[in-house]
Amino acid sequence: MTKTRVLGVLLAGGSSRRMGGGDKCLLPLAGRPLIDHCIERLGPQVDRLIISANGDPARFAAWDLPVIADQGSDLGPLGGIAAALDWAAAQTPAWPLIATVPTDAPFLPTDLIARLGTAKSAIGADLACAVRTKNGSERTQPVIGLWPTSLRHDLRDALDEGLRKVDKWTARYSLAQAPFSADNFDPFFNINRREDLAEADRNFRLR
Repeated sequence: MTKTRVLGVLLAGGSSRRMGGGDKCLLPLAGRPLIDHCIERLGPQVDRLIISANGDPARFAAWDLPVIADQGSDLGPLGGIAAALDWAAAQTPAWPLIATVPTDAPFLPTDLIARLGTAKSAIGADLACAVRTKNGSERTQPVIGLWPTSLRHDLRDALDEGLRKVDKWTARYSLAQAPFSADNFDPFFNINRREDLAEADRNFRLR
């Protein structure tokens, strides 16, 4: 069976208001920019990586990856996903699937894409997203998922309608959910505040 090619998308377009603004993904964690940790985790799982970010792409020149903008500062993560889907579809050959992750989650599972793909295939779903499970409760991670480029026009239409919530859009389709346990450690720990960055640094020293 031919393996489906997957384009990895690093979502770096957030405003980082709780961090005081700027590029959160460039903040140092364990001596390296946050984005490095995401690349290290996601890179081996996909066939190529790109960065989704607005503003001057030159600030990401050191990573030698394509940088795409979402043409709208008020679109939220869906804007970055839509731009990535458009970019993926325009390549030759086109990418059938993209995988998106935020660049403020430095502990992503190393089997993330495989488990998302398995969950999607198991029920023939349109989309797949990760779910964090802890002590019997579940929390969906809506921007950590697999997206087919065939839905790009639908997503653009939804954005034109004013839709901004990722889970509101995915609810329109069959959505597979891949569970990941956080009972011992949260693989989707995300960094929103300075305190989170300090905690992540402590976690790195303990791992």
